[in-house]
Amino acid sequence: MMRGDMGQDTEKRRKQEKILASVKDLSIEFTDRGVYEEVVKKISFPIYEGEILGVVGESGSGKSMSALSIMGLLPNSAQVKSGSIEFCKKDGNIVDLLQLSGQEREKIQGEEIAMVFQEPMTSLNPVMKIGKQVGENLALHTDLSKEEIREKCVQALQAVGLSEAEALLERYPHELSGGMRQRVMIAQAMIASPRLLIADEPTTALDVIVQAQILRLLKKIHQENQTSILFISHDLNVIREICDRVLVVYQGVIVEQGDAEQVLSSPRHEYTKRLVASIPEKTGRADSQKEILKISHLDVFYREGGGFFKKASRKKALSDVSLSVREGEILGIVGESGCGKSTLSKTIAGLNRDYSGTIETDGDLRLQMVFQDPFGSLNPAKKIGWILEEPLRVRGVSDRAERKRMAEEMLVKIGLDESFYSRRPRELSGGQRQRISIGTALLADSRLLVADEPVSALDVTVQSQILKLLLDMHEERKNTLLFVSHDLNVVRRVCHRVAVLYLGEVVESGAVEEIYHNPCHPYTRLLLASSLGENSEKEKAERNDPGELVSDIGENFGRESAGCPFYPRCPKRSGRCALSRPETMSLENGHKVKCFGCQAPSAEGRQTD
Repeated sequence: MMRGDMGQDTEKRRKQEKILASVKDLSIEFTDRGVYEEVVKKISFPIYEGEILGVVGESGSGKSMSALSIMGLLPNSAQVKSGSIEFCKKDGNIVDLLQLSGQEREKIQGEEIAMVFQEPMTSLNPVMKIGKQVGENLALHTDLSKEEIREKCVQALQAVGLSEAEALLERYPHELSGGMRQRVMIAQAMIASPRLLIADEPTTALDVIVQAQILRLLKKIHQENQTSILFISHDLNVIREICDRVLVVYQGVIVEQGDAEQVLSSPRHEYTKRLVASIPEKTGRADSQKEILKISHLDVFYREGGGFFKKASRKKALSDVSLSVREGEILGIVGESGCGKSTLSKTIAGLNRDYSGTIETDGDLRLQMVFQDPFGSLNPAKKIGWILEEPLRVRGVSDRAERKRMAEEMLVKIGLDESFYSRRPRELSGGQRQRISIGTALLADSRLLVADEPVSALDVTVQSQILKLLLDMHEERKNTLLFVSHDLNVVRRVCHRVAVLYLGEVVESGAVEEIYHNPCHPYTRLLLASSLGENSEKEKAERNDPGELVSDIGENFGRESAGCPFYPRCPKRSGRCALSRPETMSLENGHKVKCFGCQAPSAEGRQTD
C-alpha cells in the first residue's frame, strides 16, 4: 500500500481529530461456482468526524463493495473474509459493525448511517409512492405523526432542488426523470440527518447544474451539521471540488491516499497518474456538409395520468425542434435532466411514435442506439456472448464460430477479456455492463450511432478508453455519432458541433468551440458556469453564477406558456420575454440561438428555421 504525501499541517490536524469510523484490514471475497476471488484486499482507512473522504477507482476496483460492507448490504455472492469496521456511536460507545446483529445494525443505519445508492433506476421501489419511500426511515425510527413526516418529506425534497415537492409525494419513480430519481434518493438518505452519509456516485446521473446544486447542498449539510461523508465517485473534478481527503483504489488495494488537492494535482502512483490523464480528443474536422438526418419542426408528445375513469392528458416533451446531422460528424446534445435529450434520441431511433413534424434520412442509416441505463437494456437471462452475437445474427453472420470470434475480439477491444463471454449481466459492474452495451452497438456496424449518455456510468479510466474507442471507430468507419450527454467537458473534447436543449427546445447550436468560447443564450452560459474542471476561475466569473436555481424543470413554467421558457430563471429577462417566444436567429459561422437578448451581426444575417 502506498501512502500519498499529506502536508505536515494536514497530518498534524488529522491526528488531533476524532475518528468516527475506522476500517481495519478489510478483505471481501466473491464466490462463483465454488471459485473464490478476493475483490477487497486488507484495506485500512479512518473516517474522521466532520470530514468528506473521497474514494476513486475504476469499475470493479472494490469502491462500492467497501461501502456496502459498512452498511451490511453485501450481495449473497460476497462475504467479508477478514477485518473490522469500528464505528463511534452518539453515546460514545465504539462497536464493530461486522459483529452486530441485524436488529442492532438496522437501528444504527436508521439513526446514524445512511447511504445514497448508485442506481436510482433500480434502488427505488417502482410500486411505492415517492412520499412513502422518502419518509420510510422516519416512520420506522421516530414517533413523528404522519403529518409531521409528510412535512419533513416536503422539506427534504425541496432541499435537493425539487420545488413541486407536494405533488412529487404522490408520484411513482417511473414518472420522474433519471436526475429527479437520483435527487429523491439523496433526500431519502438525508432526511434523518445521519452522522455518516455514504454517497456512492451520487451525482453520476445528474446534469451539471443539478450536480453543482447537490455538491453545494452536501457542503452545506457537512458544514452545518458536521456530517461525515464517504464520497465514492469516478469523477475526479467532483472529488477535487468537495473532498478533504481521497483514497485511490486499484484492484482492491489503496494505492495512494492523502489531501485531495495534493493527490490529484501531484499524483505519485502510476495508476493515479492515469486517472488524472485528459480525455481523448477528436481528430480533425467533419468537413462534409451532406445531411444524413434532417429534423424539421419536431413536436413530441407523451401521455400523463389517466385510469379507468379519467382520460390521460397529452403533453408536449419536445417543441419545434429543427436540427440537421451531417455525414461523418459527432453532434453533441446537452442540457439538464428532463430537458428532452433522451426523448429526442429515442424519437430519432423510432422508439417514440407520437410526434408531428418530419424526420428525413438519407437512405438506410442502419441506426443503432446505446442506451443510458445498461441495467435495463441488457437481457438478464442471456449470457454476454449471446448478447454480443445478436446484432451479428441480424447482420446475417451465420457461422457460429465466426460470431464467437468477433464477439471475443470486441470484448478485448472494449477493455474486457474473453472470460466475460460466458458471464451474465448480473455478474458485471455497472461500468462493465455499459461497455457491453457499447460493444453490441459497434458490432451492429451502424452508419448512425445514437449514444445516450454512453459513458455516464463509467470511471475516468474506462471513460477515456471507451471515448477513444468511439473516436477510433468514427475515424476508421467514417460513421456519424449523435452524442447525448450532460458532461460538458466530454462534449467539448469529442464533438464537432453541439445543440443545447432547454425544456424541449433547441435554444442554441453551433460549432463546439464557438459555443464554448462565445455562448450567447443565458442558459448556455449557466451550463458552462456550472461545469467543473474545464473552465478557469476567470472564465467562470465572467459567466452567470448558477445560484440556487429550481432544477425539476419538467414542473416549471415554460412548455405551455406564451413566453420564453427560460424566463423564470433568466438574469437578463425583460417584459417582452414573458409575452412572446424568440425565434431562431442565425449569428456567424453557423451559430444559432433563440434569445431576444442576442443580436445578429446584421439584419441580412437574421433568419428563422
